[in-house]
Amino acid sequence: MAWLALELEVTAAHAAAMADALLELGALSVSTEDAEAGSAQESPLYAEPESAAASVWPRNRLVALIEAQTDVTQLLAAAAQAAGLGTAPPARTTPVADEDWVRRTQSQFEAIRVGQHLWIVPTWCEPPQDDRGIVLRLDPGLAFGTGSHPSTRLVLAWLERSLRGGERVLDYGCGSGILALAAAKLGAADVAAVDLDAQALVATAGNARRNGVALRIAPPGALAAGDFDVIVANILAGPLMTLASEFAARTRRGARLALSGILDAQADEVCAAYAPDFETIAAASEEGWTLIAGVRR
Repeated sequence: MAWLALELEVTAAHAAAMADALLELGALSVSTEDAEAGSAQESPLYAEPESAAASVWPRNRLVALIEAQTDVTQLLAAAAQAAGLGTAPPARTTPVADEDWVRRTQSQFEAIRVGQHLWIVPTWCEPPQDDRGIVLRLDPGLAFGTGSHPSTRLVLAWLERSLRGGERVLDYGCGSGILALAAAKLGAADVAAVDLDAQALVATAGNARRNGVALRIAPPGALAAGDFDVIVANILAGPLMTLASEFAARTRRGARLALSGILDAQADEVCAAYAPDFETIAAASEEGWTLIAGVRR
């Protein structure tokens, strides 16, 4: 199989989030290093910061190993969105000599424990020796969500704490389907997974088969009418705010929701958007990302 090295530069403030996002979206490995000092003219990968405040941050160079057939434009756009960047950074690709890169890079991915008993385990890893463990088999792929990003971990932990069994759950913006899969494994009676991205729906269907769970998978416009007991959404603050009325229409009094993909500084604005129909709180935070939990009024 042919491979490409994808090289880009971002401010140090965004480097970790961008690396996590690239891995979530299927990069086999990502290395990070300080970019060489120099002006914007001397570095063809460097994009001018969006504000004067951003210019105080040093630059980091990221090099990601990706499959040669990857749609680089789509990958960068999705990763930049997940990392909280306004636009995708400039990048360049170079061919990489054909080697067994999968074998060399699988060592970077191992079982991830979330909460008390939930485990995210790649298919090439042995499941943990945990008699009470709930295992999700999930490999890096073309859709966001392998459990390594803080925004994903926050919702997974919330689901483990909150589900009691028998709930009707909606995962809006399902990506890889990881939240829907977790809900099903945690005892939800009916789980719907929706996403605007057709590739995400394909990835979710494949992961559902791999994990032996049944999900209702569809684009948002094809979702059947009905109320949900629980809604989870790990996207971004802007889309979440526009979805407040739709989520209200899909729930009855007492229904719960968990919203993630929200930077700490955006939490108050998102809570305000949901205030007419939900009692919300910023329930948890990790590495600059906030989870907002709510109850339908």
